[in-house]
Amino acid sequence: MRNPLKHFVHLPLLAALLAPAAWAAELKLELAGGSRSWSTAQLLSHPQAQKIEIPADVAYKRDMTYRAVPLATLLDGVQPGDHLQAVALDGFAAELPAAPLLSTQGARAWLAVEDPAQPWPALATGKPSAGPFYLVWQNPEAAQIGPEQWPFQVSHIRLLSPVAQRFPALLPAADASAEVQAGFAVFQKNCLACHRLNGAGDSHFGPDLNIPHSPTEYFAGDFLRQYIRDPQSLRKWPQGRMPGFSEEVLSDTELGELIKYLTQMAARKNN
Repeated sequence: MRNPLKHFVHLPLLAALLAPAAWAAELKLELAGGSRSWSTAQLLSHPQAQKIEIPADVAYKRDMTYRAVPLATLLDGVQPGDHLQAVALDGFAAELPAAPLLSTQGARAWLAVEDPAQPWPALATGKPSAGPFYLVWQNPEAAQIGPEQWPFQVSHIRLLSPVAQRFPALLPAADASAEVQAGFAVFQKNCLACHRLNGAGDSHFGPDLNIPHSPTEYFAGDFLRQYIRDPQSLRKWPQGRMPGFSEEVLSDTELGELIKYLTQMAARKNN
């Protein structure tokens, strides 16, 4: 899971983000009809852009107000059964089923756009903001939207094949139990945005979770479960970027399914 408060950005990139020229940011969309870029100015003046309130914002951990565009209005030609990926400046790559992104009821996705006249606060001291573009949600609980589906510092949104088709090295055995199959779904939603497994995945943010070793191979007893819940309780490391997954984000059942998936994949290494 990505931690905005411990999010590392290379100094040249940080300087670029903080410089005036950064306000000429562009969001690139790669959809079925081709590529399209939207500038900050174009999005701020979009006819459907409006002020929205986001309670308990995931990146800022408090209530926030944004000028934002309904994401569905930018996704020309995308169908509910499609699969999208939002890529951030740091290599974070959120896998997103299209259906909730297109919904206009219940959970609703918005692209928040940072206004150069009213820049957003830094995520932490010495860090940039969540801009220039940030995917935020109203009523996220209506579609069980997790923290990994709130990518910030977004640079690209692209239409892709589903994860299982793009990365067969992630697939559990054909005869895997229902729990392992469910664990694969949990992995896609909560882990794949930061981590690869068997070298498969698009993220460049965190380490591979199977090569050279799965965490199920070096965490004894219940320590892996404890680590996922609260990494700093096992490894006190100020530079650590992974926060814990609370029970509200990842239930005990889902956590158990994830561990079963990782355990099986430890025997299915793709070296």
